[in-house]
Amino acid sequence: MIDVIIVGGGIGGLALAQGLRKHGVGVAVYERDAHRDDRLDRYRLAINPAGSRSLRACLPDQRWQAFLDTAGRPGGGFGFLGTDLCELVVVEDEIMYPDTLDPAERSYPVDRHTLRGILLDGLGADVHYGKTFDRYELAADGRPTAHFADGTSAGGDVLVGADGINSRLRAQYLPAATRRDTGAVGVGLKLPLNDDTRAWLPARLGQGMNLVLPVAPCFLFTSVFERQRPAGDDYLLCAFVARKDRFPAHPERLDGAQLKAHIGGLIAGWHPALRRLIDQCPPHDVSAFPFQASGHPAPWAPSRVTVLGDAVHGMPPAGGNGANTALRDAALLTRRLSQAARGELPLLDAIGGYEAEMRDYGFQAVDLAMKTLRQGMSSNLFDAFFSRNWFRLCDRAAPLRRMTFGGSWAAVSAPREWEREMAGSIPAP
Repeated sequence: MIDVIIVGGGIGGLALAQGLRKHGVGVAVYERDAHRDDRLDRYRLAINPAGSRSLRACLPDQRWQAFLDTAGRPGGGFGFLGTDLCELVVVEDEIMYPDTLDPAERSYPVDRHTLRGILLDGLGADVHYGKTFDRYELAADGRPTAHFADGTSAGGDVLVGADGINSRLRAQYLPAATRRDTGAVGVGLKLPLNDDTRAWLPARLGQGMNLVLPVAPCFLFTSVFERQRPAGDDYLLCAFVARKDRFPAHPERLDGAQLKAHIGGLIAGWHPALRRLIDQCPPHDVSAFPFQASGHPAPWAPSRVTVLGDAVHGMPPAGGNGANTALRDAALLTRRLSQAARGELPLLDAIGGYEAEMRDYGFQAVDLAMKTLRQGMSSNLFDAFFSRNWFRLCDRAAPLRRMTFGGSWAAVSAPREWEREMAGSIPAP
């Protein structure tokens, strides 16, 4: 029997807890928030096939069905637009991800708060709130004990840091694994979708995902979230991203009204509907996030302490792979620790195997996010002219769209060998 301590109750840590419980491994989650609903998980997530198959692997059947039932309506494609709302190209869903009948190999828009609720359901007393991680100690046999700021502690066989990009656990465990400022700031906004807003919102912005590309070091991403059931509470997620020097110092300290006013000045020459979109987002749903990214650490020797998600491979949200990569970590670590619990692998071999594989796909995702961020913020006139004209050519010819975009989304979420093996062991829903 193995007992696992998880520090951090975000998407990745909770998915790991669900997966370990599903396989009969003892688990306890320690979360710094005082209560279940303290966290403001305001925004939509794009769950790609890697995230979907990981959730299918970690969740019991009932909660997997709850995920499917509460996911947003898929579809709408991905549009690349000018600031005048001229459509440069719209990439169809079937080009973004191969069509499949398997629900665990599809992409889904999901509400982050709803997903976290599904991941919390059923864990009950295994989640301990009000526990801010302070440090850990290792016994002579390597077993870890986590110490918390309130003076309590918890011991187990394995300690997992799932406490985000500012992870205290990683800082102690891997002090050489640093994070860096990307030079970009993102502002998240939400526009409620109702009869009033739909009356003036341009049709393309009311469907799928879109990227508005100016010839400036900034861009605007939009994404629709429409519930399948229950109906209502639909919204348009917006993310305005710009180079850090386009914001005042410490933009995260500005309130929603101040951030909207600042963005309004930056997009003064854009289409009136885009300016109205920003203006009508409720201020309480507007916040700024300086983007950070993890550096590539050198491989390390495995121990009974490990890390997952943003705690080890934090990345800017450009490309939408952060949560999906954390879910992939949860599925892989569940698989390896379950094998160790059944006596199929020595514990340190199980953890070392997880870490080697996680470093490979995790930092590929970091590199892809940084590449996407740099492309979105390019202000090079020649590059902008070339890309816009190429997009227009792609818009006229499906073969060009498939050639240009066919691997952009699918490659990063394509199943790895262990995921194909894992899928073969999951009963059909």
